[in-house]
Amino acid sequence: MILPACAGITPVAYSGLQSSSYLAPNPSDDDGRMPYRYAAPVDWRSYNSVILDPVVIYRGPDQQFDGVSDEDKQTLASTMRDAFTAALSRRFAFVGEPTPNTLRIRLTLTGASTSTPVLGTLSRFDLAGGVYNGVQAARGGEGAMTGAVVFAVEIYDASTNTLLAAYIEKQYPNPYNISASFGALSAAKVGIEKGAEHLVERLR
Repeated sequence: MILPACAGITPVAYSGLQSSSYLAPNPSDDDGRMPYRYAAPVDWRSYNSVILDPVVIYRGPDQQFDGVSDEDKQTLASTMRDAFTAALSRRFAFVGEPTPNTLRIRLTLTGASTSTPVLGTLSRFDLAGGVYNGVQAARGGEGAMTGAVVFAVEIYDASTNTLLAAYIEKQYPNPYNISASFGALSAAKVGIEKGAEHLVERLR
């Protein structure tokens, strides 16, 4: 019963993104977390301030919200705003107008799946689930019946509106993160927090 429930979202290069024509398969993506990306030559250290656009909930026909209600999408978008704001504030000063040495970052929530109540937690402890989750943990994969989140990050030079980088990212908690298995959106929220930390690391 576990194996059919473990098939997760496979992100695509969403056609409705401004950067969709720039995105290409990522040859260094070994675990499926960043299947598409674009990167121009840029020295991130030359930027010291940031504008974070309001988070967009993707409505295109290729969106990948698996049983996620509109209310839950809004909840995840709010979580994205808070998590990325907190992470970016450790690296950049937030400003309201485009100026030199300023990045503008657009986040688009493109997909999400929820954790299966009760079964998602129990799968960490039963025999079959324990074996599966152990293998997944070792390879950096998703746990059984656990939710995930998919989003696009587009980074521009704020003063010129030049696209500097873009990527599609899928994030989810470690299979043995038990707390992330409680609540339908807990795993997706953990994935958002991981994605925020990952972005700041990329911009150092």
